[in-house]
Amino acid sequence: MANWFKFRLTLVLITLVALSTLSFRKEKEVNAFVSNSSWGFFGHKRINRIATFTLPPEMFGFYKEHIEYLTEHAVDPDKRRYAVKGEAECHFIDIDHYVINGQNPFDVVPRNWYKAVEKFTEDTLHAYGIVPWHIQVMKSKLQKAFENKNVDLILKYSADIGHYIADAHVPLHTTENYNGQMTGQRGIHGLWESRLVEINAEDYDYFIGKGTYIKNPLNFTWEAVQQSHYALDSVLRFEKELTAQFPSDKKYSYEQRGNVTVQTYSYEFSQAYHKMLDGMVERRLRAAILAVGSFWYTAWVDAGQPDLSKLQNVPPSPELLKELEELDALYKKGEQKGRDCDH
Repeated sequence: MANWFKFRLTLVLITLVALSTLSFRKEKEVNAFVSNSSWGFFGHKRINRIATFTLPPEMFGFYKEHIEYLTEHAVDPDKRRYAVKGEAECHFIDIDHYVINGQNPFDVVPRNWYKAVEKFTEDTLHAYGIVPWHIQVMKSKLQKAFENKNVDLILKYSADIGHYIADAHVPLHTTENYNGQMTGQRGIHGLWESRLVEINAEDYDYFIGKGTYIKNPLNFTWEAVQQSHYALDSVLRFEKELTAQFPSDKKYSYEQRGNVTVQTYSYEFSQAYHKMLDGMVERRLRAAILAVGSFWYTAWVDAGQPDLSKLQNVPPSPELLKELEELDALYKKGEQKGRDCDH
């Protein structure tokens, strides 16, 4: 029976991955070839969607029922940049800003929020990004939503925390040189986390096992950020080396996205870069998926493992749907608050 269940679950996962033609869209052209969201809308949606399958049976039924919500609203935090001042800083941390005399910035910046505030001031922390700490805030909110058995907030915070965790797994979310603007590589942000994912996602391996309980979520998050940052040198260096040897007229191409023709990195350049990275993008994507599922699971366990079967067949409330419609309307206006969305 166990093998039959595993076989059926595998078939479901394969089918959903194959059918989830998660459309990436471009509401407007940003710096010609720069993506307008972290991991791209495509990547964020896929991360939340596949994370559902890392959950234990006690959670899977509820999350599977709402998988379309979790998929579509994985990008709400990026849309919120257009509605809420202070949202942008929740997506990154410019850890290299804190380098002192060549020291490792992870030895310089305290992991504890209050110790970091005491050392650098709260204004400084907000100015250079707070993603590792914001994930802890979101975990607490999700845990409280489980405790209160609030379907709206479980869905909202599950989708949101998935986004921030995914962002913490992106190397270019850990540096002041977030879009290569300091090294003559402007546009690399969208190349790494959007373009490469969009054209290679169907070849990635999504069988990553089950989520696990995270004993220390803060340390777990910081270690994810640290792993992302340690990959940054290769992200920048390989692109520069490839650009030096690639025909300049072959680096970019034009594609039709909706009603807009945009300049983007050519398929040939993108795939050559992807090959040089030797699986890095897939590894960070897989790590993000497993981390999202593990955080969902941890919040549920810490909430006392409420019976989610009693919350099934309860759709999002009209109030939540109205809130999301208003957010979408503000996003479409395109009046971004805070740092550019190419971070």
